[in-house]
Amino acid sequence: MTSNSTFTPLNDSFSESASSADSLTGISQQQESSDKNSLSQNGSSHDHRSRIDLLETKVAELQQALEGHKSERQLVVIQDFPDPDALSSAWAYQLIAEQYNIQCDIVYAGTLSHQENIALVKLTNLPAKRWGVQSLKERDFSVYQGCVLIDNQGTTTQLMSFVKQAGIPMAVLIDHHSTQEDLKAEFTDVRPQTRATATILTQYLQAGLLKLDSSISAHVKCATALMHGLRSDTDRLMRATEEDFLAAGYLSRFYDAQLLNAVLQTARSRRVMDVIERSLKNRIVQNNFSIAGVGYLRYDDRDAIPQAADFLVTEENVHTAVVYGIVHDEDEELEVVIGSLRTSKLTLDPDEFIKEAFGQDNQGRFFGGGRMMAGGFEIPIGFLGGFNDNGEYAKLKWEVFDIQIKQKLWRLVNPKDNLIHTS
Repeated sequence: MTSNSTFTPLNDSFSESASSADSLTGISQQQESSDKNSLSQNGSSHDHRSRIDLLETKVAELQQALEGHKSERQLVVIQDFPDPDALSSAWAYQLIAEQYNIQCDIVYAGTLSHQENIALVKLTNLPAKRWGVQSLKERDFSVYQGCVLIDNQGTTTQLMSFVKQAGIPMAVLIDHHSTQEDLKAEFTDVRPQTRATATILTQYLQAGLLKLDSSISAHVKCATALMHGLRSDTDRLMRATEEDFLAAGYLSRFYDAQLLNAVLQTARSRRVMDVIERSLKNRIVQNNFSIAGVGYLRYDDRDAIPQAADFLVTEENVHTAVVYGIVHDEDEELEVVIGSLRTSKLTLDPDEFIKEAFGQDNQGRFFGGGRMMAGGFEIPIGFLGGFNDNGEYAKLKWEVFDIQIKQKLWRLVNPKDNLIHTS
């Protein structure tokens, strides 16, 4: 799932009044010249021209969509537990939309629990708002003329049912994950081969949909957030493709290195360390897979699960790690099984693996999915969900779900011996 699409930063000599179409023409000419030698080795000029044409088309289509919705108000929905890629990309879209007098509210229904995400939002004043599920019934969705999905396709947010119920039209969908649901939006740019949604939004900026200005604080902070989002989804650029490096090169003109360093230096909380310790203690390693159940977690500690998976995959002779636990939402009295997958194996597709392992619900929605090298799943507990004071009951419930999750995973990891033995 690698991408060879490339996009050169705007030349510094471009005037302030240059249109996005003119900018793209310049980019195409620069790229064709600079890539002449590499194309002879890595691919045909026809394929390269097709990628440039596709990008030009997408930028023109987005520009047209924004022109058609001037002075409206849009709801920008990101996943319940937003990561740096989603947060930064949504902010970039908001700034682009402002050029067309479109007011955007960036919202999520879950929580910020990863320490770096909390630091990112606080230190940059990133304009994202938490809309708790309990408050949604009092929200006035009628003020929005369009819904925008950034870095998701509606399957990882509790807000979608309310958006559909309110009849808000789907205006824009921009994502880099594999196709999750057949959503019809006025403008769609879904690129599973691209490593980060931040790369896509940066390409829009390069194309001239918004001219970044180092003297504008919001631009500098958004560029910093985009750099963090791009860095995060490419494993600190170690899995970046050429288009990611080109996007990072463009952002390097505007981002605040000290601010980014402050975000990255945020320490792990003690609770996160406890979950990582539990994952080490409970992990089972077989066929280079490390699988660990970490028991019950508070809702606010949910992001400890992907951090534990990030840690386990670094173990010698392990190429894939899966960590999961039961997350309890005290406000909603709900419990769900949350899991994360991390892999360094190029031939393992996290999206296909998770979908095959856990399947779909009664409405045909997959319980999870993924992107290059990472994935996640969320499975409602249903009738057995909810808090119970009886410690023995809680222990039995965990054992049942622990066995069931392992059963589904081992079925793919080791098809010849897919039975879980409890004794």
